[in-house]
Parts: sequence; C-alpha cells; structure tokens
Amino acid sequence: MVRLQAHYQENVVPSLMEQFKYSSAMQVPRLTKITLNMGVGEAVADKKAMEAAVEDLTKIAGQKPIVTNARKSVAAFKIREGWPIGCKVTLRRDRMYEFLDR
Repeated sequence: MVRLQAHYQENVVPSLMEQFKYSSAMQVPRLTKITLNMGVGEAVADKKAMEAAVEDLTKIAGQKPIVTNARKSVAAFKIREGWPIGCKVTLRRDRMYEFLDR
C-alpha cells in the first residue's frame, strides 16, 4: 500500500468520521482519479511537437497518454476536426496515490 493511501485510511478517515459524525467509512470523501491534460498548440504546424508532448507526459505520469483530437474545426486557430491537439492521462488507485505523493 502506498504511504499516502495508508495515512488516509489510518488517520484521515477516522478523524473525519469523528468530526462529521459519519456512520460509515464510505461516507468520507476520497480521491477517485487524477487527470493530467496537456494542450499542444504547436501540434498544428509541427507534428513532432505532439510526439514530444506524449513523451513528456509519459515521463511525468509513468503511464502512456491518450492523444486527444479536435472535435470541431476552428478557422481562427487553423485546426480541423480530427486533428491531434493534445494528450491526457487518467491515474487511478496506486498510481494516483504515488503521483500525489511525489
């Protein structure tokens, strides 16, 4: 078990149950996920910028990101529908607590 998760279960949950008079530990607020998102504006002109962003986010999160595509064409930003414009990672469970601990 991750250090931060153990601290939450051993110290935070009992103190919040006592403070707010919760009848069950499931009523105590908890983290479910952490989402990291990176918009890459240069990806329209330079395709290698997206590869660099994916590599950077992989190093930060320790998990391979998903490339997000444009939903609509926007002439002012010079992007078309379906073009890659960013990437995101969703961390859950142990990876989430490890990331939060760093």
